[in-house]
Amino acid sequence: MKPLTVIDTHAHLCVEAFTRDLPAVLDRAKQAGVEAIVAVGENLEDARQNLALAKRYPAILPAAGLYPTILDMTQARKIDAFIRRHKDMLVAIGEVGLDYWKVKEEEEREIQVEIFKYFIRLSNNLDLPLNIHSRSAGRRALALLLKENARRVQMHAFDGKAAIALPGVEAGYFFSIPPSVLRSRQNQKLVRQLPLTCLLVETDSPVLGPDPKSRNEPANVRLALKAIAEIKELPVERVAEAVYENTRRLYRFER
Repeated sequence: MKPLTVIDTHAHLCVEAFTRDLPAVLDRAKQAGVEAIVAVGENLEDARQNLALAKRYPAILPAAGLYPTILDMTQARKIDAFIRRHKDMLVAIGEVGLDYWKVKEEEEREIQVEIFKYFIRLSNNLDLPLNIHSRSAGRRALALLLKENARRVQMHAFDGKAAIALPGVEAGYFFSIPPSVLRSRQNQKLVRQLPLTCLLVETDSPVLGPDPKSRNEPANVRLALKAIAEIKELPVERVAEAVYENTRRLYRFER
């Protein structure tokens, strides 16, 4: 059977977990039908490494961002400068966003919000998609995105309820589902209640795999596709085509 064509819309490839065998990881992804992988970053060094990897491996689509727990506006400005300098080579700004699971203090959260707003405005200015982290802050992240009129948005591994996600759906935002949907009741409910027209797939490699104790990798994105198909009781081919089209619409990829 011919592999379904799919794009992993959120993975961390410039990390130690893939240092030794990235070529083999990418080959397994190709054999599984993974056409491309959006490689997100958490800091300036990640951004540089993602660009370097993209030059070596055509399947890697580089992004640059600042992880929400890095509460440093100076670093945000450096990432901003990097993104502006390399905007024609980057496919997204990410990951960026909010993390209220790790950041508890109100004063620190205010800094986090200001940095997030900074990147939302950069996205609108450069017309680059946002690849959003919103752990334990889904409602607040979506409210900020809507208030700032964010246009091109991917909510990565969204951990909120479907009711919280609906304003984002109405605004045309997308929600990416990782292979951990196989073991996450919250993810399963989200898939069941959100329309197929707003769903993407991702792996968040090397984490959020079907087995929390094992390294996740881009080839496993097919597991997320199959899970969506089973939950929605649809043919996996139909889900694959819809998700691919959603990804193309957000990232404006050519077929």
